[in-house]
Amino acid sequence: MAQTLTNTTLAAVERALIEEREEGAQRTSVMTHVVWAPPAWLKAAERTLAGLSERHPSRTVLLTPAPRRKPGIDAVVDVREFAVQGSSRCIASEVVELTLKGARAKAPASIVLPLLISDLPVFCRWRGEPGWDSPELEQLVAVVDRLVVDSSEWEGLPASYERLMQLFGRVAVSDIAWTRTEAWRIRIAALWPGIRRAKKVEVTGPQPDALLLAGWLRSRLRRQVELEHKTGRTVRRIVVDETEVEAPPGPAPTPSDLLSQQLDVFGRDPTYEAAVQAAR
Repeated sequence: MAQTLTNTTLAAVERALIEEREEGAQRTSVMTHVVWAPPAWLKAAERTLAGLSERHPSRTVLLTPAPRRKPGIDAVVDVREFAVQGSSRCIASEVVELTLKGARAKAPASIVLPLLISDLPVFCRWRGEPGWDSPELEQLVAVVDRLVVDSSEWEGLPASYERLMQLFGRVAVSDIAWTRTEAWRIRIAALWPGIRRAKKVEVTGPQPDALLLAGWLRSRLRRQVELEHKTGRTVRRIVVDETEVEAPPGPAPTPSDLLSQQLDVFGRDPTYEAAVQAAR
């Protein structure tokens, strides 16, 4: 059963993790997964994480800033166990939800560092649009190996891509919006060489997906391609010049599926970075 700690310390959080892990369960973490989730994004972050634990056993540290509250740290510590097929043993995924109150909200790195598992990669899923000049972003970028965002959660597009580009030399970046377009990009690429002289792409779907698809085409063809965007909840139609692209088969991936895919990726993605540069 999860432990709730009010106005606690990091030492108490570590003790709670040890107590929560039952005898016979072994920690098999493959990463430390940090999530920056302001209150408006907390429920969505929790729903996504619920679908990840068994696929990516990790220590997840979920940070929710509460700068207007009296300084301190509140925590919920849970160890989620999954049976190993053909064995009496279990694997354990650790989840630490921290509310950073008052000045603590401005110093997330000092909270995260003691909780990192040494010698394992560190991923940070940032919910919502980052405060591009904020100390919180600066600190977390300095301690993680990969920053995972979703530009469909942003309001400042396409200008925000300019700010995102400034992080490319400092940390590997993934974008859930880019991941969502993968099946469509495969379909478009299959039209080669017929699209080598394409001048226009029409995308019906979310603005970030459309911008990134157009940026990808421009970067691959090394010239300008006009974008005509029509709003939609998901990408449902793409036309390159006069050729309609066949829609990918199967259901759309869930948020957990999309994040899971990014947690298997290491290193920078030059194709994505070029698409961002050309999407502006």
